[in-house]
Amino acid sequence: QLVTVSLRVEADEEELVAGAVRLVPQVHDERNPLHVCDAALLWTQDPGEPGGHGFGDRARTHALVALRAAADTWPVLERLLELRVPDEITLDAEELVSLLEVGVGALGQRGVDVLWPRSLGRDLTATAVLDARPAPPGRAAPGPREEALQDSILAPDQLFAFRWQVALHGDPLTEEEMEQLAGAAAPVLRLRGGWTVVDPAVARKARQRMVRSLSAVEALATALTGVGVVERRRADAEPAALEQVVVGASLLKMRDRITQAAVRAPVETPPGLRATLRDYQRHGLTWLAEMTSLGLGACLADDMGLGKTVTLIALHLHRHDEGATGPTLVVCPTSLLGNWEAEIARFAPGVPVRRFHGGQRSLDDLEAGLTGDPGFVLTTYGTMRVSHEQLAGVAWDLVVADEAQHVKNPRSATARHLRRIPSRARVALTGTPVENDLTELWAILDWATPGLLGSRNAFRKVWAAPIESGLEPTKARQFADLVEPFLLRRRKSDPGIAPELPAKTETDHPLSLTREQTVLYEAFVRDTMERIERADEETRRGLVLALLTGLKQICNHPAHFLKQSGGRVAGRSEKIDLLDELLSTVLAEGGAALVFTQYVAMARLVESHLSAQGIAHQFLHGGTPVREREAMVRRFQDAAPDEPAPVFLLSLKAGGTGLNLTRADHVVHLDRWWNPAVEEQATDRAYRIGQTRPVQVHRMTTRGTIEEKVAELLARKRALADAVLGGGEAALTQLSNEELRDLVTLRRDAAGGDASGGPDLP
Repeated sequence: QLVTVSLRVEADEEELVAGAVRLVPQVHDERNPLHVCDAALLWTQDPGEPGGHGFGDRARTHALVALRAAADTWPVLERLLELRVPDEITLDAEELVSLLEVGVGALGQRGVDVLWPRSLGRDLTATAVLDARPAPPGRAAPGPREEALQDSILAPDQLFAFRWQVALHGDPLTEEEMEQLAGAAAPVLRLRGGWTVVDPAVARKARQRMVRSLSAVEALATALTGVGVVERRRADAEPAALEQVVVGASLLKMRDRITQAAVRAPVETPPGLRATLRDYQRHGLTWLAEMTSLGLGACLADDMGLGKTVTLIALHLHRHDEGATGPTLVVCPTSLLGNWEAEIARFAPGVPVRRFHGGQRSLDDLEAGLTGDPGFVLTTYGTMRVSHEQLAGVAWDLVVADEAQHVKNPRSATARHLRRIPSRARVALTGTPVENDLTELWAILDWATPGLLGSRNAFRKVWAAPIESGLEPTKARQFADLVEPFLLRRRKSDPGIAPELPAKTETDHPLSLTREQTVLYEAFVRDTMERIERADEETRRGLVLALLTGLKQICNHPAHFLKQSGGRVAGRSEKIDLLDELLSTVLAEGGAALVFTQYVAMARLVESHLSAQGIAHQFLHGGTPVREREAMVRRFQDAAPDEPAPVFLLSLKAGGTGLNLTRADHVVHLDRWWNPAVEEQATDRAYRIGQTRPVQVHRMTTRGTIEEKVAELLARKRALADAVLGGGEAALTQLSNEELRDLVTLRRDAAGGDASGGPDLP
């Protein structure tokens, strides 16, 4: 007959006053749980006697084995085994604390229950309440300015904190009872007419009161998710702080205001704005006005071409009308200085605007004698990096990071120096908040609203890794709840956003390698893979990147890979042949085309080819001076009869953002970038507000090559949520040698075999 044991807690009034209890072992019949008796009876009664315990002769042996196992789990029970009759032991206060902290849980895992009497309650619970910290005693009453700032989540000196709220039977303790609990020396306490067992963890929380202080932004992040910064910033945080967080009234009010900012009634268009805002632009203005009025940062992440610039100009005017006194600093790529200058002059004539760029830049008289709108200062990321200390000395109202993906690397000097420029609020503008992974979004939002997402390492662990793995779908929803109030994202395809935009047709052109390209491709794969397989880890990474780059160059044109600056271009690559066909059709129809490549060297080959054919064109790349860039854009858009230049050749990085090139009705991608967002951003130079003709997008891909594998990868990325993107070339360096070989090996059946469109190698 097998038995199990349990432990019954007993105590009289005198024992409870001393903080002590008695522990009585009980024996249970395994086959009949209702058959139970005190363990002492097994030693003092004959099971066959009338009124005996009813267990078999071997029950005492089984009970002793069970008690020894329990004592191995919780050593205090060794005292029971030392007794001739193990009837009971008395636990002092220290042993009772050990039972509560360690014993109950450990014994429960061994199947030994601890049974508490009804007279000794254990319904004392602690909940983390997040709310504003009370003002310190003696603090002066707030004046009018301070009262006005109470509506701001970033009000001066405002701190929030987790405090522990302890409750008995769900009813919160009063301050006096909390003091009594915090000062209790024994693990049992008389509360509200009855005795209560006090879990040591609850007692510690009562003594601690405040878990930790939080900044307003950290508190808001916790309020938005229910779990928060404690998890991300303190490895030793109390677990209960993470399990249940109750948001206090003042923070709840602020949370509701933040979450409703995007749906409140639209603000009036500023009188000084010379533009009619579309409904979604007024919606964006309203949201930005509300967020920045609270001192919070925001990221306007609309698709390229939906008018982020005019919305920001409207925000500047609105804030000035509401009493803002500082200027607005816009940090942008060099190629966009002229665009900002022109847009401000067009939509807000009379508002001061200056460039802080070039050798003669100065801010000396920026704030001197200003009586009206302080206006805009435009600078570039490069200039800001060099002159950040000078810029940090100005009392900016707004700092705007245009094409904010330029600060996606938080360790870069650009990102670090931008963080050091203070302002009342920050706004990030970008059409691609995530190009490769979620850490880029962290960098943007952590600049706009510092502290919102915790540290970078914690963000990777808590949010990015689970979401990008695809194994925790609920994490993506929780993350969306957290960032949604701070990021506004609209797409051209969203209902009602841009119904006036014409159709966009995307065509993938599968091409074959010429014989020359095939020989180069296979030889380069063979030679480089042999080197990779022999290389150490550090050398291997560089070789893999060189392999990927070289193969893409071979797919473009043999001369690109061989670094041939002269000689014949036509007939050696189907990409050039197809480009000739496309451009002949475009020019015959009176259209215009943008031709993108990620390689300046490839663009030079195309440029020489177009020149040989007499096709008027322009070429914009990273080395083009700012004034010349602006002039090139004007020439292309104006289409002057004497300078038609219907073909605009652009390097992807230099020309893929910020430019308004709506004259073009065709966009050609000669090679594929690793991320679809970058390609779409480049396409949006033509497919944007102001475009009146259907846009045709042409993407060239060589079959059977790494380009086709990349195209398949891009297709999968487009099917994923924006928050789940891969790591591009850097991720491919982590492939095994077998996986890498499979990626780069030429599939001759798909590649067209020994294509005869080109000559044999000499």
